[in-house]
Amino acid sequence: MSSIESNNSLAIFPRSWSEKEAGRVPGNIPIWVGILSELTEFGIFFTAYFIAKFNYPEVFASGPLSLNTTIGVINTVILLASSYFMAKAMSNIRRNDYKKCERYLWYTFICACMYLSFKSYEFYWNDLQGFSTKTSEFFTVYYYMTFNHFLHVGWAACAILWVIFRLRSGAYSAKEHSGLEALAVYWHMIDLMWILIFPLLYVLR
Repeated sequence: MSSIESNNSLAIFPRSWSEKEAGRVPGNIPIWVGILSELTEFGIFFTAYFIAKFNYPEVFASGPLSLNTTIGVINTVILLASSYFMAKAMSNIRRNDYKKCERYLWYTFICACMYLSFKSYEFYWNDLQGFSTKTSEFFTVYYYMTFNHFLHVGWAACAILWVIFRLRSGAYSAKEHSGLEALAVYWHMIDLMWILIFPLLYVLR
């Protein structure tokens, strides 16, 4: 793959999979295949949630009362802010403003680290309260959904660092930034999943 071709993506997929070959697809085809796979996975989790809630209504009515809702709210605000910063990074690369683009990518990365830190503390806090995957059906679903989301935020944070490295090496510009766009699409998907997870686990009874 030539240097010019590699600038059109994260440089980890063949050029033939890029949007240039497929038409105008935000990001590239591989990221959408990945997103559809992730949505299927979360769809299975949501289905399991509703089946378990139907069969154990009392457990799922009392479960949210045991969680640290304050941390849940803080993490919701953090992820909403991160989506704003990611959108600002996109708008700045489209103007060839590399410094502002990188600045907003760092803001997004900081938000990711904050989310991971608060979520880790929440898991620790749950442990202090004696809650585990075996506590009840509610906590089994809670841990599977939230830990899975935790992992997604973790490796997306690593992808942000990779994109910042690529940005500094001149891989992206106003005309060619599909790799950065792919990351933005993936990041917004992660935020959307949390927007669905938060009310189901922390609010609804």
